[in-house]
Amino acid sequence: MSAKLLREIAEGLFPKNFTCDLCGKETFDDTNLCPDCRKKVTFNDGAACPVCGRKTATNELCIECKAHAPVFDRAVSAMVYAEGGMGLVLKFKRGAAYMKDGFADMLEPKCRPFEDVDGVCFIPMTARAERKRGYNQARLLAQELAERLNLPLLPVLIKTKDTKEQKSLTRRERENNLKGCFAARKSEVEGRTFLVVDDVMTTGATADEAAATLKKKGAKAVYFAFIASVEYKKEI
Repeated sequence: MSAKLLREIAEGLFPKNFTCDLCGKETFDDTNLCPDCRKKVTFNDGAACPVCGRKTATNELCIECKAHAPVFDRAVSAMVYAEGGMGLVLKFKRGAAYMKDGFADMLEPKCRPFEDVDGVCFIPMTARAERKRGYNQARLLAQELAERLNLPLLPVLIKTKDTKEQKSLTRRERENNLKGCFAARKSEVEGRTFLVVDDVMTTGATADEAAATLKKKGAKAVYFAFIASVEYKKEI
């Protein structure tokens, strides 16, 4: 069964604008979230780190970015990766391809301030992993954002090997797990500025490895747009 047919089936099973994306309750109000479930989603529309874009208490550089300066130049995210936000990302990854529209609604205004972007790309999957899932959710969202921003989709990153699940790994283990997993052609990258799309940022290890790959091939700047990111909470 082709990836396109799988997406069409998924969109039929999860119709847009009729039910809440979290609990399944009928909404019919063009929001895809019922009032109760909306309370479970923390939108990243307040104070945030000016570099990694994580939700923070104040608009100041977070301790994470001070301790580990990101390789990428700047990132934004639409939601906090917790509770409702986590549920929305999981549903998108499991077949609700139509959700790209709502996520693009949230990310488009956040991405417009990025300057001199030459094109939109995304975090790739290996061919085997993409066949198993049926589609790459980051690519779907990147295509939607590219159209809205009037930018070309430039799929310049290549995933060269499958990697372990990152959930239970430490920051150092994530970095080692991802080392050398991306490739790109210098002729497609040199002198260009990229907006890279992915679903979630936790430690930022994936974003840094992708940005390092692009910059080694001559990219001028690398920005990121995530559906959700882990909130930075200062320990007291």
